Amino acid sequence: MKKHFVLFLFFGTLTLFSQTKDTELSVFTFPEVEKLQKTTPKPMLVFVHTDWCKYCDAMKKGAFKNKKIIELLNSKFYLVQLNAEDRKNISFLGKTFVFKPRGNNTGTHELAVALAADRRGIAYPTTVILNKSFEIDLQEKGYLTAKQLLKILTKYTR
Repeated sequence: MKKHFVLFLFFGTLTLFSQTKDTELSVFTFPEVEKLQKTTPKPMLVFVHTDWCKYCDAMKKGAFKNKKIIELLNSKFYLVQLNAEDRKNISFLGKTFVFKPRGNNTGTHELAVALAADRRGIAYPTTVILNKSFEIDLQEKGYLTAKQLLKILTKYTR
């Protein structure tokens, strides 16, 4: 009996120590990225979303939880998550962007429009990559699977 207990204790301890801690996704604000860009230039990925968007939520729970994507984003990009309906002012590139109401409880943030809108309007989610000079290099509308996002990020960093 003691032999089984010792074996159980040994393998139980080994299992505990062999588990790796999940790497967390580093998320920044626009002002933080502006400061960091001066010392460590990297492209910036902006995930434009809303609270009510089911596809946005699915990307947060899917693609943005993928270990390879987290590692790639943390090492090669600055990630900013922009809620397009956030009412807080955002200072970026010497300009203050504000929420623009369009009704009683609706509206869109100016920065979300600047980054995610095209001639057809704005769609959620939109994944935007800004280069080191803060110019839009990529604007991908719609839900992306982990495989699709990983392919985009890998291709961009080559």
